[in-house]
Amino acid sequence: MKERTITAMIQEYRPDELPERYVDLVDAAKASTARAHAPYSKFHVGAAIRMDNGETVCGANQENAAFSSGTCAERSACFYAASQYPGVPMRQIAIAAWTGGAFQKKPISPCGSCRQALLEYEAMYGPIEVILYGDDAVYVLPSIRSLLPLSFTEF
Repeated sequence: MKERTITAMIQEYRPDELPERYVDLVDAAKASTARAHAPYSKFHVGAAIRMDNGETVCGANQENAAFSSGTCAERSACFYAASQYPGVPMRQIAIAAWTGGAFQKKPISPCGSCRQALLEYEAMYGPIEVILYGDDAVYVLPSIRSLLPLSFTEF
C-alpha cells in the first residue's frame, strides 16, 4: 500500500487587500448575480471569465422547476465563452454568490459538474486561475485542477 497526500495552494485575501488585477473580474462576477434566475433556491451566483484576448464573459445560474434543466453560473459562462470565442483560452474565473440580501460571507466554490466542465477547457488551453469571492475573504487558486485533483480526464 502507498499513501499519497493531495494539497491545494490557496491564497486568502481580505476583500480590501485583493490585488488590483482581480478587482474588475470580481466586480463583474458580483454584478452577474443580479442576472441569476433563482426563484426556488434564492441563491444567486455570478461568474466572470477573463479570456486570453482580454474579453470578459459573464454568466449567472438559471434555475428551472425541472431542476436538472437549470444550469450553474460557471457553466453558463464557460459554455458561452467557448461558443463566442472558439479557440481562445480562458485565463481566470471569478465566482460570487448573493442570497438573503447580501453576498456570502465566505467564498463558495463550483459544484463538481462545473469543476469538470471547466477542467475540460483547462486541459485544452492551460491553467485557469480561480478567484472565489466572499465578503469576509477572497480565495485565489492557481487552477481548476486544484479544485478537482482526482479528475476524470486524460491528462
